[in-house]
Amino acid sequence: MEDSKEVTMQDLLSELQILKDRTTQLENARQDQLSIAIISGDMDKIMAGMIISLAAAAMDTKVKLFFSFWGISALRDPKKKAEGKSFISKMFGMMLPKSKNKLKLSKYNMLGMSPVIMKKLMKEQGVMSLDEMFKQAGELGVEITICEMTMNLMGFKKEELIDYPNMRIAGAATFVADAGESAMQWMI
Repeated sequence: MEDSKEVTMQDLLSELQILKDRTTQLENARQDQLSIAIISGDMDKIMAGMIISLAAAAMDTKVKLFFSFWGISALRDPKKKAEGKSFISKMFGMMLPKSKNKLKLSKYNMLGMSPVIMKKLMKEQGVMSLDEMFKQAGELGVEITICEMTMNLMGFKKEELIDYPNMRIAGAATFVADAGESAMQWMI
């Protein structure tokens, strides 16, 4: 009779160890990492993504941004040109803002005056400009991935993008993998 109790106790201890191991795996599955998909090309939404990214990076959280669709406009360098673009690619290039400094606000754009007013208020209040935010993000190691499919679809080329130290071009699967490792995932 005592042997059956001892086996049962051993079984329970074994099951407890398995549960502890699984708990440890789950705890380690998510890193102190923030992944944000930025699909909007609106100034206020890009600013929100950058402000949150800078705050997280300043708190030693790894930050990975995935720019897709209209958000890529913020990464265009107005001084750079790309050769060999199709007619449709050239049209997208003409219709979309050609830098983070040409973005409109998502609401109450007031014929383009709102971004000017917002930038003036930011300067008066000592808030970093988008240029300064991107510079600091690069210094803090914030990674930017640009959606390859969207670049191809809209006709953007690597040579017309900003210089940024931690930038790569990859597919959506890369963002999904990054987000899967992250304790926080957002979409803007």
